[in-house]
Amino acid sequence: MEWKFVDGIPIYSQIINELTVRIARHDYSPGQKLPSVRDIAAEACVNPNTVQRALAELERNGLVRTERTNGRFVTEDARVLKEIYKSLSSAYVDELVEKLRNIGMSDMEIIEAVTSCVGKEK
Repeated sequence: MEWKFVDGIPIYSQIINELTVRIARHDYSPGQKLPSVRDIAAEACVNPNTVQRALAELERNGLVRTERTNGRFVTEDARVLKEIYKSLSSAYVDELVEKLRNIGMSDMEIIEAVTSCVGKEK
């Protein structure tokens, strides 16, 4: 999968966000071993130290765990995973609402627009 980085945001932070999204959409399932630091760094074309920093933060947040000689694994803690979904969905909805308000839509119009889109097939 291609990595796209945005100027003005620290790379390690963008790696944290991308790995979080990949875990949320089950690219990496609960309990699954993550690729090595070097593999992620090579895929993202970044320094392994940057990936190490991102993974350490994900571990502090409880999203991944380290087994000494076996590598890093996605948490199996349902509470943590549910919180990730909740956090991501809230951020996406906040962004959408802000953009729609910026074009002059009222809250009722936003609700109607979202409701009409939810039932549509992709």
